[in-house]
Amino acid sequence: MAVSAADAAFVRELVLRRSAIKLDEAKDYLIEMRLAPLLAENGAESIAALIGKARQGDRGVDTQIIEAITTHETSFYRDIAPFETLQKVLLPALKVSRNATRQLSIWCAACSSGQEPYSIAMLLLEHFPDIASWPVRIIATDLSERVIARAQMARFTQMDVNRGLPAAQLVKYFERHGTHWQLKPMVRQLVQFKALNLLDTHSFPIRPDIIFLRNVLIYFDVPTKRKILDRVREIIAPGGALFLGAAETTLNVAEGWERIADGRHSYYVGKP
Repeated sequence: MAVSAADAAFVRELVLRRSAIKLDEAKDYLIEMRLAPLLAENGAESIAALIGKARQGDRGVDTQIIEAITTHETSFYRDIAPFETLQKVLLPALKVSRNATRQLSIWCAACSSGQEPYSIAMLLLEHFPDIASWPVRIIATDLSERVIARAQMARFTQMDVNRGLPAAQLVKYFERHGTHWQLKPMVRQLVQFKALNLLDTHSFPIRPDIIFLRNVLIYFDVPTKRKILDRVREIIAPGGALFLGAAETTLNVAEGWERIADGRHSYYVGKP
């Protein structure tokens, strides 16, 4: 089952070419772990055989490889501080400044299986029901079409809901379906999902007021980080806020951003 050095190098090059994510050789174990579940689905007897299909130009298999490798960790209300800042600082201000248009747009980039955008939707319903009644757009995107399809189902395991989700919100916003928990329509209707590569040109019906781009820039080299941050700067609404992961920053990466410290967390706004 172990991946060979040559196959690992092929996968690293494929991932870099298709997604600009640079995998460290020290993480070759990740390749083996992520590709193993694809064997039965593709009728492959080994990881070498699976990678062999990609080498032969099977676009379906190489897309599956990309999606398996680039799927990242997530959970409800992950690293709670950004959600506290959203609730206590940003949304109260936006409630006033956007009251005339009664429109709000939030973009969750690299949303994985959907816990982040659904957390934001529940936060709105819980603390800002008046804003939730606006034509709110929470746009959630990810490179992987497979993970987007899973997120749209809004069905989570017991382990998923045990991670970060308050028990009161589980009772209020979910319904039990066998061994899984299904989000109610009141939450799901606030979120729109679509597949999107951060390196591609992207536009939105309304410029996002808030952008969550957390724990994804760490996978890119500096030129790619700069390219993504520059594009985000172009589309974010005037006065809009950008959230990055705790280990990420715009400092010495991209000009045009100002860091705003807020207690345990910080966010970024575009410089005038």
